[in-house]
Amino acid sequence: MFTGIIESQATIRGIDSNEGSNITFTVESSLTPELRIDQSVAHNGVCLTVTDIEGDCYKVTAVAETLAKTNLGAWQVGDVVNIERSLRAGDRIDGHFVQGHVDGTVVCTDKQTLDGSWLFTFRITAAQAPLVIEKGSICLNGVSLTVFNVGKEACSVTIIPYTYEHTNFRTVDKGSTVNVEFDVLGKYLLRRYDLQEEG
Repeated sequence: MFTGIIESQATIRGIDSNEGSNITFTVESSLTPELRIDQSVAHNGVCLTVTDIEGDCYKVTAVAETLAKTNLGAWQVGDVVNIERSLRAGDRIDGHFVQGHVDGTVVCTDKQTLDGSWLFTFRITAAQAPLVIEKGSICLNGVSLTVFNVGKEACSVTIIPYTYEHTNFRTVDKGSTVNVEFDVLGKYLLRRYDLQEEG
């Protein structure tokens, strides 16, 4: 479980695709000395398990299902990713409950520089639209955000300067693909509704 409050940024230092359909990433982070093997760490919102630690780098592996639903397959050496360690009991929840189980991706259709912030608009599909509500929570590339201007095909978020500088949102531009995790409560409600409709 995570909160969507990014702790740090990390750099992809190696990509090994010689493990069948899996890909193992070598990640360099200032948080590496505090990590341990088997620990869960969210990378751009994707929960991955630390499998090896050496110096300032650690390794995580993404399986085919993860690669199919996220933007991890497009990562390249040198890319910067947002990371967050799992929530500890007793911590303040400054964002919202995030599982690290990414639902898919969305594409940025517009980026505007405002007076003191940045406005990003993302395209959503018909299947995703019921999971997005005005002033609700959404997790994009691991960042907990409040969504607004919600329509049937798009929604927007505003990024403040601190978040812009301390996450990889500064690299997101029109046409960029980011990971999205919708609020878990909304997913449960939609599932219940779907089952009632089928019954």
